[in-house]
Amino acid sequence: MIHTLPTLPYEYDALEPYFDKETMFIHHTKHHQAYINNLNTALIGTDLLNLSIDKIITQLRKIDLNKRTIIQNNGGGHLNHSLFWKGLKIGTNLSLILKKAIEKDFNSVLEFKQKFEKIAMNHFGSGWIWLVKNNSSLSIITTVNQNHPLMDTSIVRMYGTPIISLDLWEHAYYLKYKNKRMDYIKSFWNIVNWDEALKRFES
Repeated sequence: MIHTLPTLPYEYDALEPYFDKETMFIHHTKHHQAYINNLNTALIGTDLLNLSIDKIITQLRKIDLNKRTIIQNNGGGHLNHSLFWKGLKIGTNLSLILKKAIEKDFNSVLEFKQKFEKIAMNHFGSGWIWLVKNNSSLSIITTVNQNHPLMDTSIVRMYGTPIISLDLWEHAYYLKYKNKRMDYIKSFWNIVNWDEALKRFES
């Protein structure tokens, strides 16, 4: 399988003023494309060529050590960004079903957002922050670099199905927000695609 850059479900300026057009264009066509290019090169000569990216990142332990790291980094980068783009949209609302689930595990939506923001701010260096579902519970976790919550627990500290995610790499926000990571994090609430989050929660 030759992995290709997914088309965004919106224009590059569709998330303005929260995520700017220039950052979205560079992030999608340069950073995400680079992960795909590197992944396709790394997969040559392996028995993973016919697998989807979802399958690949759950089978990292089966990959030879000489290729595991590059496939982990670039496969994770491809999958993480593919999910990220779908999880962004202006004008959606938190469903009652997901709201109740959040309240069960975080007491209130406000407390959930505050905890999400604090954990995102305290994450050192590059990585991602996720709301994940594990069995019937929701948790907030971070992963380093391009690790993904469905990778083996020897790689990530908590396994779970991603519900929402936010890219914490500086290339995701530095053109607009500079070093003001919290401004970037708070802007995220205006463009969370809650419809997509509900689909993931119910799947």
